[in-house]
Amino acid sequence: MSRAWLFLHLLGFTMWLGGAIAVMIIGIAAKREDRHGLGAVVRAQATLMKVAIAPGALLAVLSGLILTFQISGEDLPGFSIWLMLMQGAGLVAALLTLLIALPTAAKLSRLEPAGETARYFDELRQRQRIVGSISGTLGLVALFAGAMLG
Repeated sequence: MSRAWLFLHLLGFTMWLGGAIAVMIIGIAAKREDRHGLGAVVRAQATLMKVAIAPGALLAVLSGLILTFQISGEDLPGFSIWLMLMQGAGLVAALLTLLIALPTAAKLSRLEPAGETARYFDELRQRQRIVGSISGTLGLVALFAGAMLG
């Protein structure tokens, strides 16, 4: 049963980080778009967030918790800094993704990039960049720490 949970953990992590990298690439490519084209870009990013990133983060955290409970039932020799780093960085990254990035993406997808809401639109895009960068970095730290476990 543990291999099934490990598969789900890796699947969630792949959906999460893969989707986040896709959103980042779309955001970089959007620098060439005019203001009206940005609306379509943020709607595409919000769709990726709702369909791949958020479910992937949730799946990775839930399967990770189950794997942790399974490990805690076994006799493991010593303390693993890599396991703690993977769990800590992954949990903080998931919380940032689910509690800040997901609602921000939903708000952005409902706003027009030009006109009265342009300033608020730009503020939310900046928040999304910062939160995405922090969350992505923590996700990569968790990935590296997980690789060091092996």
